[in-house]
Amino acid sequence: MIETKHVSDFYLGNHGNFDCLVLSVLQELSDCYPHIRYTIVLAYLPTPGKNFDPHSLLPEEVEKSPPRFAVCQRNRWMIEHADWIVAYVVHSWGGAAQFVRVARRKGKSVLMLPSPVDPRRAGAL
Repeated sequence: MIETKHVSDFYLGNHGNFDCLVLSVLQELSDCYPHIRYTIVLAYLPTPGKNFDPHSLLPEEVEKSPPRFAVCQRNRWMIEHADWIVAYVVHSWGGAAQFVRVARRKGKSVLMLPSPVDPRRAGAL
């Protein structure tokens, strides 16, 4: 996407293995493509005493949302601010699948990475 779509700005979450993998890939790619930028979009204020990553952002509307809804609000913020969505969905239910459904309803281009989703359920996304 960096070379063919000229994508240079990336937003990612910080919950789960996929987010960790994406962060490590983007850190590695930034050596080869110094023009790319990545931002870790937080759902919660960082814990006191932890280092705040300079690549992190806590959007105001996410900070103001009740903690129970913070991840969903953060995901909506990322959808609103992104042109492309790259997703890895293991189940047709849950947060990742819901994220993809919302992105598609908003007319975003979604790139689905191959996953072990049951092909009979993949159409539900």
